[in-house]
Amino acid sequence: MRFLLRPYAESDWPALLELWLASWGATRPDIDFSARAPWLADLIDRSRREGAEIVVAEDKQGLLGFALFDPQKNWLEQIAVHPRAFGAGVAQALVGEAKKVCADGFGLEVNADNYRALAFYHCEGFLRTGEGRNSISGLPTFTLFWRPSAP
Repeated sequence: MRFLLRPYAESDWPALLELWLASWGATRPDIDFSARAPWLADLIDRSRREGAEIVVAEDKQGLLGFALFDPQKNWLEQIAVHPRAFGAGVAQALVGEAKKVCADGFGLEVNADNYRALAFYHCEGFLRTGEGRNSISGLPTFTLFWRPSAP
């Protein structure tokens, strides 16, 4: 699959929301993510005001994925890939952008039962550093951290 990465633009919001809903709907069909759209909008607005960056992946058909990360906090806040692009290298490319910008390392939180994501992050070199609970769903989470390899 051919795609390009670029910075997020305000006009991307409708497509970004659609892909976020599709991604999470495929991952957690037991949760109504459409009810969480205001939360995502607030997260994006607040994070961008505080210096976070959003990178989107797109092809000729539209947005394939996005990553919201904060280089000042060394934190990956959100990443989502449209189901039509699962396994196509989009997540690797988005995480690769975060690795470039957060070159000293960064963390993230992932649902403990999201085995697909856990396998992906393991392959990307992330290590589990903690446990917690999602503040919205109450589901158990793992904190993961990536650090660059020593030369």
